[in-house]
Amino acid sequence: MANNGEPADIKHVKSISKIWLVPFIAVCMGGWMFYHQWSNQGPLISIVFENASGLEAGKTKIKMHNVDVGEVKSIELTEDLQKVLVTARMSANSEGLLRENTEFWSVNPRISLNGISGLNTLVSGTYINMSTNLEGRSSRDFVALSAPPITPSGTPGLHVTLNSNAEFAFKEGDPVIYKGLKVGEFESIYFNFDERVVYYNTFIQAPYHKLITTNTKFWNTSGVEMDIGANGFKVKSSSIETLITNGVAFGVPEGMPQGERVNERSYFSIHESYESAAEERYKESAKFVILVDDTVRGLRVGAPVEYRGIKVGKVLEINPPNGKQHKWLDSGVAIPVVIGIQPGRVEQTDDAAGIEFINQQIKIWVENGFRASLQTGNLLTGALFVNLEQYPDAPVAQMEQFQQYSVIPSISNEFSQITEKVSAILDNINDMDLVQMSSAANQMMADISASANSMNTTADDFAETLKEMDEQQVSVKLSAALSGIAELTRGFSSGSKTNNEINDTLETLQHRLRELQPLLLELNQAPNSLIFDKSPKPYLQPGSQPNTQQGNR
Repeated sequence: MANNGEPADIKHVKSISKIWLVPFIAVCMGGWMFYHQWSNQGPLISIVFENASGLEAGKTKIKMHNVDVGEVKSIELTEDLQKVLVTARMSANSEGLLRENTEFWSVNPRISLNGISGLNTLVSGTYINMSTNLEGRSSRDFVALSAPPITPSGTPGLHVTLNSNAEFAFKEGDPVIYKGLKVGEFESIYFNFDERVVYYNTFIQAPYHKLITTNTKFWNTSGVEMDIGANGFKVKSSSIETLITNGVAFGVPEGMPQGERVNERSYFSIHESYESAAEERYKESAKFVILVDDTVRGLRVGAPVEYRGIKVGKVLEINPPNGKQHKWLDSGVAIPVVIGIQPGRVEQTDDAAGIEFINQQIKIWVENGFRASLQTGNLLTGALFVNLEQYPDAPVAQMEQFQQYSVIPSISNEFSQITEKVSAILDNINDMDLVQMSSAANQMMADISASANSMNTTADDFAETLKEMDEQQVSVKLSAALSGIAELTRGFSSGSKTNNEINDTLETLQHRLRELQPLLLELNQAPNSLIFDKSPKPYLQPGSQPNTQQGNR
């Protein structure tokens, strides 16, 4: 081909084709998606479970208030092969929820005395629930609870710790009752081996936690409470729930100030009953001993000590150890009973000054006939109580000492006094010469029989005499007798002087009987009113002077 000398048209070929824009854009989009996914994904956490029952990798969700906040990614055994390690990916907005006190637990169907839970997992499957109170440091490693918590973290209220060294025990989930309402539950139990005391971590829900004060008392209300004592037979139950499970109630006993409100975890003791809890308001007591010559069967620790029917204390101890127990079987040895008279019950200050006042007052009263005795408080059970009374006719006595206690002189109880009187009557009967009395009675019966025979003989003789009398003489005498009777009848007839006098006498007698009727009614109601004064006499305290004006009335 001939070249005509024209220059060639040279074009540069592009090294990168436009087709490469497609993979470049795809890479950019993938990188953006990867960055977006990486920047928006939540933290990776590990949770240790006792077992993996119901858990599946890639399916089991982590929820809080029924909102998905994470998902299980893998499940494997721990290094010691004893538990299960679950790795889960949380959502980005759950970063602030992962604190060291965050709790995790698996939700499964559960049936217990506290109710039925987790039934929704029969359809949706097992899931992991979590709760937190947003307190503490951030964490990524957790240990799951073996069971759902009684009170999830963050629930408003107050945590308190209760302790008990009694025989009754409680378990997790048992209710806390306030005036019949369930306001809290037992959360966990801890036994202190050094103190040998059981501690119960308990939660009181809001707003009832505002009722907890420094004077609040807790007492056992489990099941049915039965008390047989000197005050009678009592049956009491708190609620239907505590009939099935155990439980405690709380409150401020009557007569105590409300106290200051408690705002942080505090410790309280669990009392056996409301009565024992109410006793805590009387913290001080003046201690005395009474020496009992009678039996103490029916008397127990805690039995009331009363003064003229008013409770002033309680029995603290019966037969305290003093190193001489080997003499209790000897005749004439009295059994010591330690009693406590509480100043707060007799309108004194509940402190050392009140105790000193009681000690001085009892010392003065003992010199003026103050005595103690055991009385029967319940005839059905035979329960006894200590009765304090003043006996003006009692012999003068001084307070003695038994160990470190002052001794209040005692007298025999009412049953022993009745027994002594019956024994005296029986002794008098035994002292009678029954043989001589029987002989005298036989002689008397013989004399009565002879007299009866003599009367029969006399009657027969009188009958014979009547037969021998002349019938005419008898007729004349009978006519004369009838005439006398007629004359006497006329003297008593209506309108006669004798009849009028009789009528006046009868009217006077009826008037006197009407005047005596109130006296007869009063004697019927109070036979001793002729001996004793009807108006009650004022009680004379030892050492006081009688009112001469009242005595001269």
